[in-house]
Amino acid sequence: MALWMVRSGRRGEGDELALTRGLVGIGWPEVGDLSGVTNAEQLRDHLSTSYPDAKVTTIANWVGQIDAFQRRMAEGDLVALPLKGTPAVAFGRVTGPYRYVPDAPESMRHQRSVAWIREDVPRESIDQDILFSLGAFLTVCRIQRNDAEVRVRALLDGSPTTRGLFPADPAVEQPASDVVRQPDADLFDLSRDQIRRRIGARFSGHELPRLIGAVLEAEGMYVHVSPAGPDGGVDILAGEGEMGFDGVGLAVQVKSGGVVVDAPTLRELQGVMANFGATRGLMVSWGGYTKNARAEARRLFFQLRLWDADDVISRVEAVYDRLPQEIQAELPLRRIWTLVPDEDS
Repeated sequence: MALWMVRSGRRGEGDELALTRGLVGIGWPEVGDLSGVTNAEQLRDHLSTSYPDAKVTTIANWVGQIDAFQRRMAEGDLVALPLKGTPAVAFGRVTGPYRYVPDAPESMRHQRSVAWIREDVPRESIDQDILFSLGAFLTVCRIQRNDAEVRVRALLDGSPTTRGLFPADPAVEQPASDVVRQPDADLFDLSRDQIRRRIGARFSGHELPRLIGAVLEAEGMYVHVSPAGPDGGVDILAGEGEMGFDGVGLAVQVKSGGVVVDAPTLRELQGVMANFGATRGLMVSWGGYTKNARAEARRLFFQLRLWDADDVISRVEAVYDRLPQEIQAELPLRRIWTLVPDEDS
């Protein structure tokens, strides 16, 4: 039994299809149906014919990934789908053989059926060395360093894990043996993971509302952060204008740690908004949201907004220069530019 990573497109464009239909899928649409391909050499010939301008090393890279998806990935294997729209990873088990679906989106035409075990494991709860492996700039990759599969199974079962016993170095997995070079890591995702862990450690408990309040203040709102202790269901009250009396009145509830907010919690916030006379609500959940909670948020679109860990990081980055110096000292950040690998590299 093995653990595989499969991405649903470079920008996660197939994530929703994967989760709702119970599958993982990959692209390479020009190569067509590979059901009759039985070995790596045949696959190499198909790819060379379908993509005549591709470099030899690129074809070798593709052979390793597609062969792994089509033939080496076995029913019963674990599969990890890093989600792009939320800071979470979905985990499931492969339940069916390779199939080609010609009318599927281009990035999802080669498919395997999956029974999802959990669709919302926060990246915060996954060991850093495994996150490094999940950060490879690859579509398909076997994750196996440091007993990763055993540790992920323990995570999904709720059993004790070996968290913290392995070095959090930036080495990433090799894909299949046909790949001729070490794959690049997605430095954006890896840096986000580092920032996420720093905020999770430095701004836990009531410290996270302090950070959110500072962000809202930097965005121009008049802010009151409730002191630690009973708060009547509101961690932050914020309003527009010099004293907060203009425009939108915002009631904010903040959930730190690994709590995944569900739909009933959002409905509770609606009641709290009425109690405080707030016209709008903001739920901040560091651990993310269930699928039902996100569906409920769509229903409440004109009343409520959701921030997850990535939303918080994006807001912090946008106003970082205007945050109080003590927060900048606790969360020292520096903007850098890096080259994104080519799509075919």
